Amino acid sequence: MNIEIDPRSGFCFGVVNAINQAEKELQGADALHCLGDIVHNSEEVNRLEKKGLITIDHKTLENLKGKKVLLRAHGEPPETYRIAKENGIQIVDATCPVVLKLQTKIKRSWQVIKEKGGQIVIYGKKGHAEVNGLVGQTDGNAIVIEHLDQISIIDFSKPIVLFSQTTMSPDSYLELAEIIRIRMVEIVGNDGVPLTINRSICGQVSNRKKEVEQFAKKHQAIVFVSGEKSSNGKMLYEICKAANDRTYMVTSPNGVNADWFKNIDDVGICGATSTPVWLMQMVSDQIKKLTIAS
Repeated sequence: MNIEIDPRSGFCFGVVNAINQAEKELQGADALHCLGDIVHNSEEVNRLEKKGLITIDHKTLENLKGKKVLLRAHGEPPETYRIAKENGIQIVDATCPVVLKLQTKIKRSWQVIKEKGGQIVIYGKKGHAEVNGLVGQTDGNAIVIEHLDQISIIDFSKPIVLFSQTTMSPDSYLELAEIIRIRMVEIVGNDGVPLTINRSICGQVSNRKKEVEQFAKKHQAIVFVSGEKSSNGKMLYEICKAANDRTYMVTSPNGVNADWFKNIDDVGICGATSTPVWLMQMVSDQIKKLTIAS
């Protein structure tokens, strides 16, 4: 059995940075709190929790005093920083630079567009940690659109500044932007209110689509490794599945099924930007065990 692990799969820069900061803080420390899962991969979260990382939620943060708390790559709204300051919490800020730059851009855009009676529209998953941080830059006023059938909540007669969560599908974002443009023309005409479309999807994420598609096509079967909570993982898995029908998703080596590899001798393993390389290697080892046994 030939097994190849996609060399381009694995943690993105933002996740690597957050995990490095966590491990650095945990050296010589009894514990470090992290606001939310440090990465949307339970296997990696478990590994760090064994080193002393304590995952907390926002409700716990409100009652936490004088502790050290790491903010993961997804970023946080201004309210989180306010609570931390009031509670004497020392923040270890591991917000991804790409997300931080986007937060700043949205905040500035909101300050301008609100004076014109306009709207900030964000293409993303409502309730997602990153999106919460982005919406927070608009004092909670941004409109979040996850699916095209939700655009009726937008007022197309008012100016719109459009952004996207950094990990969304680039093609879907462009499709949404075009639908909004057409709808605005239908309602107010070509000389109507302005629409500003911002490029805000992470370059590492947008490039992954083509890379993972090519990787999926070159193998007889694909095992895609991702955490259940990873939106990036779901998006990339669907791309793999479209390129190769024999694509299977697992969250750990225990999910691998020997029946997937009947009558084939070539398998590719890839994953999300929140999937650790060590986990893909464990999946590879499990496939070897199962195929040798059969």
